[in-house]
Amino acid sequence: MRRFVSGLLLTSSQKRSSLSHHPSLRFFSSSSSSSSTSPLSTSDSPSSSSSSSSSSSSAAMPSPVTLKTINPKVLECEYAVRGEIVTLAQRLQQELQEKPGSLPFDEILYCNIGNPQSLGQQPITFFREVLALCDHPALLDKSETQGLFSADAIERAWQILDQIPGRATGAYSHSQGIKGLRDAIAAGIEARDGFPSNPNDIFLTDGASPAVHMMMQLLTRSEKDGILCPIPQYPLYSASIVLHGGTLVPYYLDEATGWGLEVSELQKQLEDAKSKGITVRALVVINPGNPTGQVLSKDNQRDIVEFCKNEGLVLLADEVYQENVYVPDKKFHSFKKISRSLGYGEEDISVVSFQSVSKGYYGECGKRGGYMEVTGFGADVREQIYKVASVNLCSNISGQILASLVMSPPKFYYGHLTCVGDESYESYSMEKDGILLSLARRAKALEDALNSLEGVTCNKAEGAMYLFPRIHLPEKAIKAAEAAKTAPDAFYAHRLLNATGIVVVPGSGFGQVPGTWHFRCTILPQEDKIPAIVSRLTDFHKGFMDEFRG
Repeated sequence: MRRFVSGLLLTSSQKRSSLSHHPSLRFFSSSSSSSSTSPLSTSDSPSSSSSSSSSSSSAAMPSPVTLKTINPKVLECEYAVRGEIVTLAQRLQQELQEKPGSLPFDEILYCNIGNPQSLGQQPITFFREVLALCDHPALLDKSETQGLFSADAIERAWQILDQIPGRATGAYSHSQGIKGLRDAIAAGIEARDGFPSNPNDIFLTDGASPAVHMMMQLLTRSEKDGILCPIPQYPLYSASIVLHGGTLVPYYLDEATGWGLEVSELQKQLEDAKSKGITVRALVVINPGNPTGQVLSKDNQRDIVEFCKNEGLVLLADEVYQENVYVPDKKFHSFKKISRSLGYGEEDISVVSFQSVSKGYYGECGKRGGYMEVTGFGADVREQIYKVASVNLCSNISGQILASLVMSPPKFYYGHLTCVGDESYESYSMEKDGILLSLARRAKALEDALNSLEGVTCNKAEGAMYLFPRIHLPEKAIKAAEAAKTAPDAFYAHRLLNATGIVVVPGSGFGQVPGTWHFRCTILPQEDKIPAIVSRLTDFHKGFMDEFRG
């Protein structure tokens, strides 16, 4: 079997050899078999023992499920954000609980994943008030509720419950999501973009991830179908492409220009894929960037839209960090808005936008809410998307409610002579602004600290929740990593965790230019934890560089 991997067309045997020497590319692999077996799995042949007695001994039956017999695509996909480093961190955390003082640090500092509330971020009060009232409607009939909940939260809860059959948040909904909630989301999109949004284009999902899987499933017919993905990228994309049997076609972001996205690079990789018999179906763009934190300019977005239109590609726009922009000279613009502003309608270009309640200033990861807005597809294809959504019945109702609240928060109304806000508007604005301003300060503090380290360069965090610094490792450290049969950035991350308790994700889990090494670090630990992270990281890095310098 042959697969297109990072600009190379490899046979399965060549790929196993090549990728073993290029850890940064392992997560692109799409080999069709694996020779590894679980140390706990039984042999494929039953064991037997001889006995002098006439009674027969029972034979051990072979396990029906081993690593040799499961779907090879499951073995092929990888998800570094919750990979080996995190597993080690969890073991160390357990050791700290069982044996306090046994390690050179007193807590694990999880900087590996965008999970804000696990690191102390508080939920938005208005959102939680509405959720509580919707989940327990009996509260709305109690007199004391008026003193415990804001008037607009009570009113919004009634509005939402009136849209739910039986006012039951524990019941299934329409497979696309509750119609009234999709109406609210479409109105929020229209207010944001200045262009109409159709509620029938909205598919509510359990976070953005199922929506991504749904689109990969729709677009991928075989390994001859390719998806253009940024490198570095969020591993959801590489994993979902592998699971659905497609081929990842990489395009490299330019670190020297702040992780710039050049259309010339897209064109180069598209033509290269075509020359190898790959039909490229779609382009993934993550804006603001994960793991790279850049925010695209409007001019750049226009060029990308024109590229997709001219090449007949579906534009898959990951826009889950749209609220996370920290620099005054940049602003988020949706790709649908850009395409409409260029005069392109449904018949001209297919655009799918992904949004989630897990990011932004809300950080409601555990509620699993999100949606995709699907535009530019014919009615017959839309029916197939709906069919796939129906297989999963529906997304969870709490997540649906949160998705509607995120796109329709408390408002401030400007009248001809007066300005009036919803009762919760002031507290909501203070909570939102406080979180976003704090994230900006944390990003700057970590960026400055990383850039002060020997051999480390870090681009500005314009948006999202991460920094992706490059680490220029001494040759001796690279040799030590090779001896340990691990990628150099994974070697560094392991040593960092064992010495300091800081959890980061090696850049090889996201993809990177061969021969370069990075790690992803979130900006999410609370501000009072940032000095400790900076101090521990600085001391570790100095010791690491001294150890491997010559």
